[in-house]
Amino acid sequence: MDQENPPGLDLARLRAHLDAERPGLVTGPLRARLIEGGRSNLTYIVGDGENRWVLRRPPLGHVLPTAHDMGREHTVISALGPTPVPVPPTVLLCRDESVLGAPFYVMDYIEGTPYRRRDQLEALGRERTRLIAEAMIDTLSELHAVDYTSVGLAGFGRPEGYLERQVRRWGRQLDASRSRDIPGIDTLRERLSARLPTSQEPAIVHGDYRLDNLLIGADDRVAAVLDWEMSTLGDPLTDIALLVAYTEGEALGDEISSVATAPGFPPVRDLITRYTATSGRDISAMAWYLGFAFFKLAVILEGIHFRHSQGKTVGEGFDRIGASVAPLVARGNAVLEED
Repeated sequence: MDQENPPGLDLARLRAHLDAERPGLVTGPLRARLIEGGRSNLTYIVGDGENRWVLRRPPLGHVLPTAHDMGREHTVISALGPTPVPVPPTVLLCRDESVLGAPFYVMDYIEGTPYRRRDQLEALGRERTRLIAEAMIDTLSELHAVDYTSVGLAGFGRPEGYLERQVRRWGRQLDASRSRDIPGIDTLRERLSARLPTSQEPAIVHGDYRLDNLLIGADDRVAAVLDWEMSTLGDPLTDIALLVAYTEGEALGDEISSVATAPGFPPVRDLITRYTATSGRDISAMAWYLGFAFFKLAVILEGIHFRHSQGKTVGEGFDRIGASVAPLVARGNAVLEED
């Protein structure tokens, strides 16, 4: 149900800002609805009775350094607009925290479904589920094929030393969210640091690519790729490995993702094979990337668990997320030991 002022969004202040920056854009009283809260950025559908937009802002509390960067999301979405990668057109970016208490950006509303749960795909049937999963992989290959220099993103990241920095960064994120003992997580962190592979040719990396960060249209194709807060220039295999971590994680449940358990969803090996065929990337070091993906996902979920323990999440299901962290760490250590 739409609200006059959902948590984290003052519609009067937003209306005043939009009227000043985009005169004539809004034609009626604004109403809004929180559609995603606390797992990453807060996401709202905002409408004036005639048009709809989407607004993204950081969580209400415990914002880690370099995380939840509205400017990065707005920059990469704007740059990808003319490419084959489907993204929503952007409306504006606001860095002035006096408006809503945090930076935010507004983009057009795109019709589509972000599939997170097994039952959502079950309702579509095996064939449509397979087509959606294949479209997900093909869109990722299209992203990694974009010439980032030609779209104005040459300075969007530093590909040199990317993997080493990633391990350090997520180690720091872990330290910033550490509130309990997690068996094996420091061992996994040390193993990843000691076994860094040679990086792939750099590409635009999404950083959190999974099915429920995509909007799937009625034609079962990808209508838009969303949630670019972790995007940068770096090693593209980190994207496919994280996708595998999400789809392999049966223990994650509906709170994170259970789509991989739906009938017709391709097995992991088929997803990787399709990505290899469409992208032409060398996956011989995939074990390291998978180990890192399980580590990164564990740290992300531990950060959510930490915010929940402080009472700073908005929405339901957060009380169960912390239980997924230890199994992910164990899987990360196991994949490195098997290699």
